[in-house]
Amino acid sequence: MEVIEEGKAELLGWVDPEEHRAWVRANKSSRMESKVMDIREAISKFVQDGSYIASGGFGHVRVSMVAIYEIIRQRKRNLIVAGKTSVHDLDCLIAAGCVSKVEAGYSFGHEMRGLSPASRRAVETGRVKVAAEWSNAALQWRFKAAASGLPWIPAYIMMGTDTFKHSSAKIVKDPFTGRPICLIPACFPDVAIIHVHRCDEYGNCQIDGILVEDFELARAAKRLIITTEEIIPHEKIREEPWRTCIPYFYVDAVVEAPFGCHPCNMPNRYYFDEEHIAEYLKMTRTEEGTKEYFDKYVYGVSDFDQYLELVGGIKKLNYLKKLEQGRAKFVYPWVTS
Repeated sequence: MEVIEEGKAELLGWVDPEEHRAWVRANKSSRMESKVMDIREAISKFVQDGSYIASGGFGHVRVSMVAIYEIIRQRKRNLIVAGKTSVHDLDCLIAAGCVSKVEAGYSFGHEMRGLSPASRRAVETGRVKVAAEWSNAALQWRFKAAASGLPWIPAYIMMGTDTFKHSSAKIVKDPFTGRPICLIPACFPDVAIIHVHRCDEYGNCQIDGILVEDFELARAAKRLIITTEEIIPHEKIREEPWRTCIPYFYVDAVVEAPFGCHPCNMPNRYYFDEEHIAEYLKMTRTEEGTKEYFDKYVYGVSDFDQYLELVGGIKKLNYLKKLEQGRAKFVYPWVTS
């Protein structure tokens, strides 16, 4: 196959699919056994310094902040992060000094709330390297290729753009049509972390609403940590088998974490805590404020339950539930007029 053009970025997260299959056969169990553990054990066991990690969800929605805070609390370092619709999760990891490289698809912003002061400061000063750039689709299709057991996936995107030049994709001559086509390399993250609405103790997961790319991400990653709003009996899962979007044999850890997305949104459960996100964005404008934030909300508490108490406890959480149901008044601190 004739290679016409190559992106200049470092190829990260890629292995020969045959090597990945061999790794899975040697390291993952297909036995239906309980994988329940607490978040401290899950992060300690499966997230190593230098790991390539990817989060499920989309933007500020259905993100496992309980896992993000624990990664920070355990002071993991030199992580490589798939920045696909990664906003608050990635920003916190960078602000806390956990990340050395990012593959940027949709990163360094908080949507209408503004840009990410801490992440931008880290990239602009060279503390964090943008190792590659992708379109949002391309980065997610990297997981689709990996989940399919393929080394790459072909697409008619990115060609002729600067995004392609800063990616690790290749443009080749299609042997069938003779026309140029872009080959997007597969991505096999070391660890994926996905927050779901419910699952059983084995890791059979149900997600309400859109899956985004979590179906593919769960199948692409070497290790998969599931955090869940609730663990339900296996019999309840079997009553609606068509709703199991992630089956147990992909899962390595099951962590029950009610309100595990806070301050982000869990569809049908609780709304964004805009007050807290605004506080985070204000404090992370400076290095001193960033340190103060993590000292207060991560290092200053022993676990996620204490964090939830600190941000307002049951009163705040009930308010966020009412907001999600449209039964309370919405307040957006970032609206100035």
